[in-house]
Amino acid sequence: MHPVQHDVHRDPQRKPVIGVLALQGAFAAHQRVLADLGADTRQVRNAIDLATVDALVMPGGESTTMSMLLESTELFDPIARRIADQMPVFGTCAGMILLATDVLDGRPDQRRFGAIHLSVRRNGYGRQVDSFESDIEVEGLDGPLHAVFIRAPKVESVEPGVHVLARHEGVPVLAREGAVLVASFHPELTDDHRLHAAFLDMVHTAVAAARPSA
Repeated sequence: MHPVQHDVHRDPQRKPVIGVLALQGAFAAHQRVLADLGADTRQVRNAIDLATVDALVMPGGESTTMSMLLESTELFDPIARRIADQMPVFGTCAGMILLATDVLDGRPDQRRFGAIHLSVRRNGYGRQVDSFESDIEVEGLDGPLHAVFIRAPKVESVEPGVHVLARHEGVPVLAREGAVLVASFHPELTDDHRLHAAFLDMVHTAVAAARPSA
């Protein structure tokens, strides 16, 4: 079977389309935030959907379930190819786990994209009953950001090349490497949309750079 080709750059005047991985988890909340910011959005459930978007949000949820669904829908490899081609991607909570290079307590058969050089521990902050909220300082944002941590992954190590943008009690909770942005918390669950706006800025920059010169 031939891979579905990405062809959304054909119209140079078109607004970028932001995909939201919609297999499991908090995808609807992300889509609402992006729509509130004026973005064109599309739920991504298969390779045909993926071919129509410029960027992808990977939401929170259950990382092992999401990994299995990515396999059963034959989405894993197309997404991996798009990430290798520098598609901007924003992973939150389980999305961070899927994008990390190393998952310390993942299942042996759990695949990950290895798109950002982090080692993370699933549910590193504890179970659902250990969920918490905290104000964090984020590089590039004016004023603190209220962050909601729910069964959050904990970053255990960061390799050179990864830019840590925020920490909680000294532990990285927001980081970027190239076109990949990850958060261990749930920015879609508050009224503060600045992180999603920052991601949209990343997307616009990437799309503008990819368009052919006049």
